[in-house]
Amino acid sequence: MIPACLSDDWILCPEREDISAEFTRLLTAAQEGGATIAECLMIARQLKRGDDRSWHREWKRLAQANRQRAEAAFAEGHMASAQRNWLRAMNYYSAAAMPLEQDDERRWVAVLAMQECARRYLSARSPAGEVVTIPWLDGHALQGYFLPAPSGSARAPTVICIGEPGHRKEEFLFKLVPHARERGFSLLALDLFGDQRDDFIDALLRRRDLESAIPCVMDYLEMRSDVDFARVGIIADGWGSSFVARAVLQEPRLAAAVCDGGLWDLHERAFFASRFALSDVSIVPVPHAPLMASSADCPVLITLGEDGWLKADRARQIVQSSRLGSSDVMLKVFTAAETGAAQAHADNPSLANEYIFDWLESRLGAAARRI
Repeated sequence: MIPACLSDDWILCPEREDISAEFTRLLTAAQEGGATIAECLMIARQLKRGDDRSWHREWKRLAQANRQRAEAAFAEGHMASAQRNWLRAMNYYSAAAMPLEQDDERRWVAVLAMQECARRYLSARSPAGEVVTIPWLDGHALQGYFLPAPSGSARAPTVICIGEPGHRKEEFLFKLVPHARERGFSLLALDLFGDQRDDFIDALLRRRDLESAIPCVMDYLEMRSDVDFARVGIIADGWGSSFVARAVLQEPRLAAAVCDGGLWDLHERAFFASRFALSDVSIVPVPHAPLMASSADCPVLITLGEDGWLKADRARQIVQSSRLGSSDVMLKVFTAAETGAAQAHADNPSLANEYIFDWLESRLGAAARRI
């Protein structure tokens, strides 16, 4: 869905909401180093309307150009430029893959190129990041990128970043890593794919226990000597479902969480209750107990835009009626006047992430910084 608060200047193809939303994502990524506006506008002029092959071809070509610049800079010892170009190449490969079918081999080739750029970026950082594998399901492990805090080997507060099913972790490397680094946090970027292709999403969506991944991640972090395990928080990026909120109920070791707080579970329960004129909403089945309707010691921040899928007044009503005396569930609504008001803050993710990481810093504290 094209965010309602975006100007027409941002909408590349009104007849293709997926293409327009992806172009918006690329433009906003420029704020954090995941693209340049000039390159995005150049590609927009070169695209052939209604031709997905043109979209794939042009973004792939741009990705390759950035990748070549990164390798040249790395060979000459210019680590900062190499990192910047690998991040942009990674994001452009992601864009190239977007319109292709899940079983299209070109999509998988683009994903592999994106992941190779991510690995090269990790190796050029100081301290270097690493690719980690975390056991989860029988025959399927999670894969993540661990980026140590600037302090290096010292124990540091750590933030887990995980997206919704179907979302790949590479975007976090430019979208969230700078915010973590500036505050002295380590960051673990994860997705649910592991080393699987995009069509694995069908198997993930059939599962009713996605939240079981989070205790496995906590077990892994508990074993690391560079993680201050008393100060581990989690961000559910994308805000599309409640599986991280459900995980908070099962995982007492989390010190802070940014997620939907179970809003969608509660919204669905209220909808069905009103639809069938039920006076007792507790009898309406939901997959799991919503976070805000249960007891949890973990502080929770819920952020949403007033122009998103769930209207702000409805969200405020649900939060107020569901807190059951808890004062540690905080709702922040971004308005159109300040931007960040689109679904998942698509129009200005930087503003939302500044707020989110400031909130995390106030809950987790900060390690010694060396930026």
